[in-house]
Amino acid sequence: MTSTKSNRPMWVDFHCHLDLYKDHAALISECDEAKVATLTVTTTPKAWARNREMAEKSNFVRVALGLHPQLVAERESELELFERLLEQSRYVGEVGLDAGPRFYKSFEAQERVFTRILQACTEQGGKILTVHSVRTVSKVLAHVEKLLPPDRGRVVMHWFTGSASEARRAAQLGCYFSINSQMLKSPAQQKMVASLPRDRLLTETDGPFVIEAGRPIRPRDVSFTVNELAKLYDLSPGEMARQIVRNLGELVSG
Repeated sequence: MTSTKSNRPMWVDFHCHLDLYKDHAALISECDEAKVATLTVTTTPKAWARNREMAEKSNFVRVALGLHPQLVAERESELELFERLLEQSRYVGEVGLDAGPRFYKSFEAQERVFTRILQACTEQGGKILTVHSVRTVSKVLAHVEKLLPPDRGRVVMHWFTGSASEARRAAQLGCYFSINSQMLKSPAQQKMVASLPRDRLLTETDGPFVIEAGRPIRPRDVSFTVNELAKLYDLSPGEMARQIVRNLGELVSG
């Protein structure tokens, strides 16, 4: 995601659904203008090619190949397409598990899909995954520990809502954590986020699903999350922003 000095980001949005905004193309330009290193995730393999085409000239937007766990009930048949496309994408997401009430009935299928995705990533090596883990952090980490050795791929825990012990386990497995504004709303969540290793932090928006000030959040809005993180870690906003950019550099260079 980083290369020459002119392409060095000022901000990081490591999980955003750019293709779900009405002004998809304008948002890509906005990310380039604001120097927001943005990972636009896809929810189905069929969406990946068009997303890649739209972002191919961007300096700051990269596209992840995904198969969202909430869509597995209807889209498990696209797993073969996912596996065919995987060699073309370094980034993988949104993938993972969801045991929420609406999606628990498909949980067995979700585990089949997630297992095959991890195995395929291990076989190819060098992939960076942004992983969904609603009510499933322990199971997600168990699958990662078993199927994706740290030297074969890197995991970023998207919108992490696990316990302190699960956070420690994830960190021990080499995981990073992408933090959005909604994760900093409650004192309990702030305490959990403040316990995470500073060198494993990234920022995200998960836009357009997060609404702030009456509108869907946009990649440039990660600056507000950076400011809140700076307070938690007793840093200046500038120091926090630079730390997150450094963390991204370590992640993608590993």
